[in-house]
Amino acid sequence: MTDQGPDACETDACETDALADISADDRPQHIAIIMDGNGRWAQNQGLPRIEGHRRGVNTVRAISETASELGIEAITLYCLSSENWKRPQAELDFLMHLLEQYLIEERRTIMDQGLRLRVIGRRDRLPENVLKEMDMTLELSANNPGTSLVLAIDYGGRAEITKVAQDIASDVAEGTLDLKDVDEDTINERLYTAELPEVDLMIRTGGDMRVSNFLLWQLSYAELWITEKCWPEFTRQDFLHAIREFNSRQRRFGGLNVNE
Repeated sequence: MTDQGPDACETDACETDALADISADDRPQHIAIIMDGNGRWAQNQGLPRIEGHRRGVNTVRAISETASELGIEAITLYCLSSENWKRPQAELDFLMHLLEQYLIEERRTIMDQGLRLRVIGRRDRLPENVLKEMDMTLELSANNPGTSLVLAIDYGGRAEITKVAQDIASDVAEGTLDLKDVDEDTINERLYTAELPEVDLMIRTGGDMRVSNFLLWQLSYAELWITEKCWPEFTRQDFLHAIREFNSRQRRFGGLNVNE
């Protein structure tokens, strides 16, 4: 589940071969990433914590472009959890500024790569200037045919499931849904990720061995790949290595393989 060794390769030639040897049939269709370790990386470099967040944007660009090249259907990035509001106000202000900058400066890249931006989580606590740029990029990229780039902003898995439960209870109370008809599909249809494939692979940087309230329902059968590397130092090669590791695993979904 973890990878603490060196990159599988560092040269451009090896990187090209790496793309070629990942069969389209074997690639995960939905990859979720907990982008952890920005602040720790910066502190280890003798830099302010906020510099780690700034450098992390470069990693977002590299990984989203690689996902697009591979034809990954969706990639969901954990940008801001509902618990992150407990951080110092100065850091939160910088994160909002960085998010606004990203939505403006990466707009051309999103369009050039054919990425379709999506955002999941609460909107009501985000600044108006961020919402303005977010909605503009969402609208411009809505019909793009490529990878869905999903940003989880002010997101919490428990809150999402709670909201789904409330919606189902309301429908049952109003008589528009029969209680006996409530099943897993009923829940899936009401999740933020309803139109996306199930998560196949969850990557976490920074080394922590937990899911941190991220996509709790959606990660039920996802393969986990955790690296000690912090997000600003996570590379395209690391991403490809995680996908190769995913391809080497046998996914049983609670059953047994024929040869076992």
